[in-house]
Amino acid sequence: MPATSWILLCFILGSAAGAGASAPFAAATGCACAVIALRLRRHGWLAAVAALTFGGAAAVRATAARWHEAHCEAVIARGLSTEFVADYDLHAGESGPVLLRTGREQCQATGMLRARSEIAGGEWYRTAGRAEPDERGLRLTATDAQPMHRTALRPALRAAGVRRVDSVFTIDAPIARALLLADMHLIAPDMRRRWSRAGLVHLLSVSGVHVAIIAAALLLLGSAMRLSPRHATLLALGVTAIYVVILGLPPPAVRAGVMFGSVLVARLRQRPASEWSVLTLGALLPVIVDPAAPHDLGWQLSVLGVVSLAASGRLVKRLRWKGGGWRHGLRREFTASIIASAASAPVIAWYFGTVSLVAPVANLLAAPLVALLQPTLFLALVCAPSLTLARFIAGAAHPALSVLDGIASAAAKPAWAALELSPSLNASLLAGAAVAALLVAMVQRESGPPLMVAALCGVALVWHDLLPSRGSGLLELHLLDVGQGDAMALRTPHGRWIVIDAGGGPPGIDHGRRTILPYLRTLGGPVEAFILSHPHLDHVGGAPALIGALRPRRYIDGAFAGGTEAYRASLESAAVHAVAWSRVHPGETLDVDGVRLRFLAPDSTWTAGLSDANLASTVVRVEYGSTAMLFTGDAELPEEEWLLQHTPVEWLRADVLKLAHHGSRTSSGAAFLDAVAPKLALISVGRRNRYGHPSPEVMQALALRQITVVRTDRVGTAVIRTDGRLITISTAARQWSLPSPASAIGSGPGSYSP
Repeated sequence: MPATSWILLCFILGSAAGAGASAPFAAATGCACAVIALRLRRHGWLAAVAALTFGGAAAVRATAARWHEAHCEAVIARGLSTEFVADYDLHAGESGPVLLRTGREQCQATGMLRARSEIAGGEWYRTAGRAEPDERGLRLTATDAQPMHRTALRPALRAAGVRRVDSVFTIDAPIARALLLADMHLIAPDMRRRWSRAGLVHLLSVSGVHVAIIAAALLLLGSAMRLSPRHATLLALGVTAIYVVILGLPPPAVRAGVMFGSVLVARLRQRPASEWSVLTLGALLPVIVDPAAPHDLGWQLSVLGVVSLAASGRLVKRLRWKGGGWRHGLRREFTASIIASAASAPVIAWYFGTVSLVAPVANLLAAPLVALLQPTLFLALVCAPSLTLARFIAGAAHPALSVLDGIASAAAKPAWAALELSPSLNASLLAGAAVAALLVAMVQRESGPPLMVAALCGVALVWHDLLPSRGSGLLELHLLDVGQGDAMALRTPHGRWIVIDAGGGPPGIDHGRRTILPYLRTLGGPVEAFILSHPHLDHVGGAPALIGALRPRRYIDGAFAGGTEAYRASLESAAVHAVAWSRVHPGETLDVDGVRLRFLAPDSTWTAGLSDANLASTVVRVEYGSTAMLFTGDAELPEEEWLLQHTPVEWLRADVLKLAHHGSRTSSGAAFLDAVAPKLALISVGRRNRYGHPSPEVMQALALRQITVVRTDRVGTAVIRTDGRLITISTAARQWSLPSPASAIGSGPGSYSP
């Protein structure tokens, strides 16, 4: 690998460290740059210093870009009106990606739009609605969108392409959109699931492979048209560049286009092209355009795929396999597929919690079909002005699409087809380092040192999993921001988790997988129990994915009959993964690492006569030392009255109260608040939600009782820590302490510090 490639690799690693907010990842990338600098000493200290300088400069640049993006998101969220343009047509009730901007400071940011009326892709609109920040960026609901009679070129081209795909491919439009235009929002969840288990989900989105196939087909078309090599090359480069722009410049497509163009330009100039130089250039260009590109899943998988192909080629040469013909070709392709699947396993496990075991075989069968399908689908799209001809070509592609889906279905069917994993961040970094070392060992002549590094990473990974989890020695309550829903996670002093509710969200938004799972895996530690307050979507929506990935020892539930589809899916997930289920019985307790959970409701006799799941909410009191916390789900006034009549008053007293039903006026009655007498009230609520939560009446009642309030719509995720006596509250903006009632006797108010 040339010294220049090592130096530019430091630039990419620096961008990854600066664009991320993870301290372990930043430390790991810093160590990688240091190792590269040590390796470059043999080329002179100037090369080593250049590598570190490039890495540091890239980190500073990416950090500044991240801050600027956060600033723009804040500016847009504060704006009195918002302008947006969608990538494709949206009907009322549909959601899709948009570009948002405000004219006050010319800030732009990407986000998600939920349309309330017909929105034409590529057209700029203005709405009085304000964008709301969430854990994945900005979210906008357009209720009164007014067209501005201006178009944006790239979204307009993309929207036109989507319309052509829909008119040409009809019943195959969802998969054709995915394969041609990287638009997966019409792909059914069950299809994504089986393609993921088969290890083929990367084929459902335009990747470097798709672009390379189309570019090669264009080159062959130019030759068939008897164009000169120069003109055929220019045709392929020009059409490929336009195609990548229409796609929206996704990092994998940019990487493939740059690599393809570099090879063709070198061929035209009759110059040799180093595979590592071409790969480095292809990986670098997306990072120069967007410093956050190394955090894009498509970029990661795209680069890993190309590196795996190069490494497998070197390995085959070093093994000196004898023979030729189709057997040798099949063995070579199977080896490349195995290496690519192994190289991408840590990334796939981190993002999806699933690693396909059948991926090498499935990809070996699917690759020839994709190579045949991609140019056919592209030709049908190009011929769209002649609808009859385009539909004829699309009809010819239909059998191949059916066979491709059949391969995915057959590969995903066995129970052993995929492993469901939930690695922590540290485990993922160790596995990634081991894979990187193995790839280096395949490429380098001296494979001993990288193999030693891979072995050490493997040993560290095993010890990491065998060592018991270590907590902070405090009881921690993590109030997670999941929008208009509930999700809380208790972390015991020894590092075990008890999760209470799992959020919900609009269709296509799984807060269990998108928010809660990454949060818990980053901190690490096993999940002892999952407690569901009641089976409404905003509390149970993320439970199926959460249970499947984290596999808690037990699932505790109020057992209200007639739950939602997500509730039934959570029970099925618990059954499949052998998670013990039990219902709540008032008075029962659960002790974990010195923390006692005392269940107060619901009672089966009370539940039997109910038609509203809110009134059957699980109410649990968490006791640690002299500190108590009370969690009430969506319990409303009738259940509060039942608690007041059937529960000893000392069991209702609590320092921290998670306010019921997001602060609705149907809960938190005066008698109940007086009985609990909390010092701190927590409200899990969505920003500017359409229900008006929390209620002004409830907020006034809390203010009259001088109860401190922490709201997720104001501060985001908050962490409450206690040693059993003193309570500390931490948010993104500040930290302060709040004495518990037991320790506050004779003392002044809690001290506050920014």
